[in-house]
Amino acid sequence: MHPNSTQLTHIIDALTLILPLRSPADVSLRYFFRDRPNLSGRDRAVVADAVYNILRRRRLLETLAPQSTARQLALLALVKLNGANIGGLAPLLRRGEAEWLAAAKATDVNSLPFAVQADFPDWIAEKLVAQYGEAETMQLARALREPAPLDLRVNTMLANREEILTALQQEGMEATATPHSPMGIRLLEKPALQTHPLFLQGKVEVQDEGSQLLGLLLAPKRRDMVVDFCAGAGGKTLLLGALMHSQGRLYAFDVSEKRLNNLKPRLARSGLSNVQPQRIDSERDTKIKRLAGKIDRVLVDAPCTGLGTLRRNPDLKWRQTPEDVVELNAKQSSILEAAATLVKTGGRLVYGTCSLLREENEDVVEGFLSKHADFVKVNAQEVLAKQQVNIECGEMMRLSPHRHGTDGFFAVVLERVPV
Repeated sequence: MHPNSTQLTHIIDALTLILPLRSPADVSLRYFFRDRPNLSGRDRAVVADAVYNILRRRRLLETLAPQSTARQLALLALVKLNGANIGGLAPLLRRGEAEWLAAAKATDVNSLPFAVQADFPDWIAEKLVAQYGEAETMQLARALREPAPLDLRVNTMLANREEILTALQQEGMEATATPHSPMGIRLLEKPALQTHPLFLQGKVEVQDEGSQLLGLLLAPKRRDMVVDFCAGAGGKTLLLGALMHSQGRLYAFDVSEKRLNNLKPRLARSGLSNVQPQRIDSERDTKIKRLAGKIDRVLVDAPCTGLGTLRRNPDLKWRQTPEDVVELNAKQSSILEAAATLVKTGGRLVYGTCSLLREENEDVVEGFLSKHADFVKVNAQEVLAKQQVNIECGEMMRLSPHRHGTDGFFAVVLERVPV
């Protein structure tokens, strides 16, 4: 189905606003729609789908579009990606556009450079090929270009997965149990969850299955003292609280007051009473020093490039730079060092990212372990198997959309031992 001329104009206007990527695409798109309150739900869906489709394939489209204007990218996406008939678009085309569109449509993508085929900037393509080889990098790239399904986590404090599945299916939704997480549900469509009774009652939260498995690696016990070191808006905090049956004590640390404020309504819905959100100034905050050596379980979901989430945030591959990776590495190492001071002997630390890059993952962990003989790696796959989660993910957990159907995640389980 082709957009009409009005929809095409809106797509071009949205791209003109978003493509400089001065802010995250979802934020810019929200402002775009806010300023156009009269757009119908159908028009909004058409515009959003087109924008995200173009962000996913931006490298290819810009290679084939002469000036790479917003208009050219929008038209080329219709022809090259959606298979639109150029003749059918004739009423929307200006002089000369049919000719270059025909030439672009005829171009064999396989004749183009690898990074263009994969729709990555050169530097990301080079790093991934060095890690995985060309064949697997292309499989990964194709999987990252597909829109992600909507994964939910059932709040086991208030409901069980079977009752939620039944309720969603009775509403006519295509809802299935996630293959690995015991509390996950996957939806093919994307309903307006914010107004759904199950969401408002705190029985479900939006959370990718991979993110759920990251929480399961920590495996906190009921009466543990637990720290979620980079809590953000608290998705994993809420999961950990449910795993603890709202017992023990769970600190949610973050440097951003705004993110912690976003946790508050979610926490209110969750039925949890063991969570203590606390803003910290940095990883050297005195609140951290006071808890040194006292914590049973520490989760570090470290700030990272986020390249594992490109199915949801395709603009990230254009917004990150090699310099950002170097900056993030320093931050990741510093955060891991600080978080480790909290862990008591016999306690566990899980370091995770949603990055695909070795520099943010194995390299950070190996650098840490080279200086800390009192920490040892524990096999992540075995930790999950003890919780009846049987998944081929490696000793250090690596999840990816082409192998596991999740976002890209990395995590390592470390335990503090007597020395």
